Amino acid sequence: MKNLTLLASVLLLASSCSSNKEEKQAQEMEKFPVTSPISIDTTLPIDYVAEINAVQNVEIRARVKGYLDHIYIDEGKYVKQGQLLFTINNPELNENIVKATAILKSAVTELKATEIELKNVKSLADKNIVSNTQLEMAKNKVDLAKAKVEEAQANETFAKIQLTYTQVKAPFSGIVNRIPNKTGSLMEDGTLLTSISKNDEVFAYFDVSEKEYLNYASNLKTDAEQSKNVTLILANGEEHPFKGKIETTEGEIEPSTGNIAFRARFSNPDKILKHGASGKIRLQRKYKNALIIPQKATFEIQDKMYVYVIDKSNKVKSKPITTNSRMPHFYIIESGLSPDDKIIYEGIQNIKDGMTVDPQFVEMNEISKEFAANSASR
Repeated sequence: MKNLTLLASVLLLASSCSSNKEEKQAQEMEKFPVTSPISIDTTLPIDYVAEINAVQNVEIRARVKGYLDHIYIDEGKYVKQGQLLFTINNPELNENIVKATAILKSAVTELKATEIELKNVKSLADKNIVSNTQLEMAKNKVDLAKAKVEEAQANETFAKIQLTYTQVKAPFSGIVNRIPNKTGSLMEDGTLLTSISKNDEVFAYFDVSEKEYLNYASNLKTDAEQSKNVTLILANGEEHPFKGKIETTEGEIEPSTGNIAFRARFSNPDKILKHGASGKIRLQRKYKNALIIPQKATFEIQDKMYVYVIDKSNKVKSKPITTNSRMPHFYIIESGLSPDDKIIYEGIQNIKDGMTVDPQFVEMNEISKEFAANSASR
């Protein structure tokens, strides 16, 4: 009987110890806030490095050899179309005109003489005094003389045109850029005199990945005008006050980069934007049913991003994810999660794979409100 009583006491004590151990483990199970991804419709800005070019920008080069005789403008100044910029001195050009004019006069005189000769030969041929062969020879002389006159006229015209090249005028209205040569410098045919930029409007060239191009093309189908509107971010971080519009894309994708070039046009009435400037083009990308999670729920290992997912038994397991885009405080998920998943939202630095936790579910809307309140208090 004593033995039975002793056995019962031992079993009761063991049961009590086991119960206390489980209760202690439950008390020691750490609480962690968890949440689930949600789907939203949103629009996010995407920036691309851009090169700014004037709508018109041309190099002004000497078209004749000579000495730079006079400079009528200064660097950075606005000039009007047809305004005189430079004069080049080359006395040989005047001499060429004199020679060409003299040759033309001689050719005209020769033509008149051959025409008189033809008239006389024709009169004699009609009377059978000279042969038809002599008549044909006279006609050939006239034709040859006419050809010489035409050649002389062309040479005179060319000489006069060459002389006009000594006066260099603005091809269009714009801003004069650097003038590398000074008065008295020897100019060769093709020597750079300056360049002129018309900056009333500018082009912004930027490269977009094939994936982003396809997204842009998809948005065009639903909202063409809005999708074409873009913003220019200047080098100092400020926005250009005038919105731009995408005008064209190249017809092929660059094989080495996988990118395709876009061109947008911007108004520039204050001439703030200069040819060769840099900036960023900001496009607005629309996301439909974008799956988002808090950034603080993620961690990286060897350039790969992970989250901690909780299973039905509240055990934790790390899971790799792929993000699409980043927005304030949140990531848009491309793959790896679904709206039914539960992920650790805070305290991930204290989590290890295989842990069992006490999850405290927090709605994503509450998390958004928390971020908004923190941002407002700063």
